[in-house]
Parts: sequence; C-alpha cells; structure tokens
Amino acid sequence: MSAELRFDGKVAIVTGAGAGLGRAYAHLLAKRGAKVVVNDLGGSVSGEVKGTSTARPADVVVEEIKKLGGTAVANYDSVENGDKIVKTAVDAFGTVDIVINNAGILRDISMQKMTDNDWDLIMKVHLKGSYAVARAAWNIMREKGYGRIINTSSSAGIFGSFGQANYAAAKLGLHGFTQSLAKEGEKRNIKCNTIAPLAGTRMTETVMPKELVEALRPEYVAPLVAFLVHDTCPENGSLFEVGAGYICKDRFQRSEGVLFTPQDLTVENVSKNWSKIVDFTNGTIPTSNQDMMEKVMKNIEAAASQKGKEAPKQEAPNPAPVQQAPATTAPAASTGGLKPDEIFGMMKTFLDQGLGKPLIPKVAAVFAFEITKTKGGKVEAIYEIDLKNGQGDVKKGKPASADATFTMTEEDFEGVCLGKLNPQMAFMQGKMKIKGNMAKATKFTPELFPPPTAENLSKFKSAKL
Repeated sequence: MSAELRFDGKVAIVTGAGAGLGRAYAHLLAKRGAKVVVNDLGGSVSGEVKGTSTARPADVVVEEIKKLGGTAVANYDSVENGDKIVKTAVDAFGTVDIVINNAGILRDISMQKMTDNDWDLIMKVHLKGSYAVARAAWNIMREKGYGRIINTSSSAGIFGSFGQANYAAAKLGLHGFTQSLAKEGEKRNIKCNTIAPLAGTRMTETVMPKELVEALRPEYVAPLVAFLVHDTCPENGSLFEVGAGYICKDRFQRSEGVLFTPQDLTVENVSKNWSKIVDFTNGTIPTSNQDMMEKVMKNIEAAASQKGKEAPKQEAPNPAPVQQAPATTAPAASTGGLKPDEIFGMMKTFLDQGLGKPLIPKVAAVFAFEITKTKGGKVEAIYEIDLKNGQGDVKKGKPASADATFTMTEEDFEGVCLGKLNPQMAFMQGKMKIKGNMAKATKFTPELFPPPTAENLSKFKSAKL
C-alpha cells in the first residue's frame, strides 16, 4: 500500500467550510496534519445573514476537528474581505500554504426577471470573493516559493443552466481566473486548479431529489481536492469534474476550421464553409493562444505578401534593418555590454546543461534576434537561438539560416523575457518586428527559458557567447 499523503506543517484556508463540501475538505486536511482556517460567514444559501442566536457553523466544524485531534481556528468574515481571512491564518499559524475557494451562494432566477442585485451578489461572492482571498495570500506564497489554490466552478459554468445566467457566468469566469494564476504562479511553485463538483449540499438540495442529495456525499469530492493541493500533484491550470467517486479532466477542443485569405473573407464564404468551420472530425486540443496566433500569423504573412506584389515600392523600407548588420563581428564591437548579452548567455548555459532537450522537437526552429538601442534604430547586436539541432545552442552573430527573425529594443527584449511585456501585444504595438516563417515565430515564447531574474542569472551563470 502506498504511503499516506499528508499535510503536516501546511496551513490551509477553506472558505464556506461551515457545512457541505467545505466542511469535508477541512476535516480531511486536518485529519492528515494540516492546520486549518475554517471560514464561514454563517449566511443562508442566498447570502443572507440572520443573526447569531445559535452556534456559528465555523465554530461547530472547528470543535469537530479538535475532538478528532486536529488543529483549526474559525473565521467569520465574508470572502469579500479576503485580507481578514488570510490575517487569521497568519496570526494563528504564521503563514498560508493552501487556499480552497469554496464559498458560494445562489440567486437562481431567469434572465427575464433578474435584477442587478441578483447579478452583483453572485459576482461579489464567487468572483470577487475568490480573488480577494487568493490576492491576500498571493504574495505570501510568492515569497516562500510555494502555494496551492483551488477555485470552484460548476457544470452550470461549463455547460450553462436555465435560470442561472449569473451563477454560470461567475463559475466559468473562475476557471479563466485559475488558468491565469497558473501561468503567473508556475515559476514560484504556486499551482492553481479548478473543480466542478457534484455533491449533495445546501445549494444543490434546491434542485435535486432528496435521495440523490444524500447519495452525493461531499466526502466523495474531498479526496480529489486534497490531492490537487498536495506537494506531489503535478497538475496546474486544469479543470476537473468530480462527484460520487467519478473524477475526470475537462479540456477545450478546437475544430480544424477554415483559413480564409483576406480577399476571400466575406459573409457569403463564411456561410458557404460553415459545415467545415464547425466540423470537429480533425479537431485539435489547444493549450494556449499561441495555437490561434499561428493561424493568424499565416494570414498576416499572406496579406503582407499580397500587398508587396501589388505595391512593391511601399515594401522597400521594411527589409532595411536586415541589411544593417550583415557581418557577425560588427555587432560585438558596438555593444559594450548590452543587457541581452547576459540574458542570451544565461539561455546558452541552460541549453548547455541539456535542460532544453525537450524543446527541440517541440520548436524545431532557428531564431535570429536583432537588438537595437531605440525603436527603429540601428541594429547593435544579432544573436542566434538554435532550437532545431542537437540539444540547442545560443550564439552571437547572424545565423546562416534563420526560420524567423525578431527585431526589438534591448529594453523590450528584456521585458518579454521577464514576462512584463506580452509578445503578442509587443507585435501588435510595433515593438517587435518579425520576418520569416510566422508559424515558426509563434513557437518562440518566454516560457521556453527561465526568466532572467537575479536568482536565475546566478543559477545559470552566463556563458561566453
């Protein structure tokens, strides 16, 4: 039998933990060694708080955990005040490692009868609440280089649900939130995932038969959540449906689609090709917007090529930067220590250590980088990144043959590498010029190499180019 997965030394915040799913999560984590903040406002399913004449739900759960030998404290704040919930964790246990955004309410009503208040309350609790708690914990997790976050979606968000437009919008929005946090936190060992649970709780008993509510015990969801927040779980940015012992991972699918040339893109041609546009026979599984950008780049390239044929004189200025520094030795004399020297040197060390081998079959391209001091200025240095041959390499100088060439200022290049400047935005804003194979160009993303932070520059000490 495999060793028990435990949470000794970890501090977990579970919102909406006074009953149902949240209570099940809190109990399981505490049983396995975690110190737990049991958060519950004590409100009704619709979000109303009606006095405190009876024992607060959070207190009840805390006492249950303590009787079983666990460690827990209660918090009664609304999730809108995420900073107060996180403060409870820090005051009681010194830190926070795990956030499970579980709190939620319902305001089910058809679109015809929905009020702004019905909409706003749902957004306030589900979206704003999840953001507020995660935001308050985020810097703590970044500084310690560890964090696990769970956001709670719903089948209503994934597939839509009659009379739940407000709830569905918030729930699908939470997965977008998850995917962004997963990307931002990955380099700091912060992982974030989404669950869409099916369980018998106060919220689902309004739409399910009593027998089904009793059969769909929250305890059948808790093991998945516990694994997703454990050290050993590799998942990040994923969406899972779970209930009654069944667990599955969801993902998006994209049809093969139709690529129209600018000349052919008409309303009539869209109608004519509709059956192909919506045909998933040869569908793909997109993993990022880069997949879409590859198609877009092909059309931009085709449009530019067509424009060049129609008006060749207008295209004359564009190739100029390529001719600025044809020799491989000229750039080195004029740079005198550009920041890119250190960044490309770090990249070379990364590849020399064999850490980039998985990139070769994935990227299979050679890139040239023309670096300038100012936008539109003279090319001061040219670098080559070879992600096509061997284990990859980085050199200073113009490559014999590049699949794609990027031209940008040293400041913008550094911004892209650090993740401060989005490559697509840089291209659209004219901060990054691209020549060559546009499809290949889209495969070069900042995620390919470690960001040139002080820590990584020290870890992958710049090699001589």
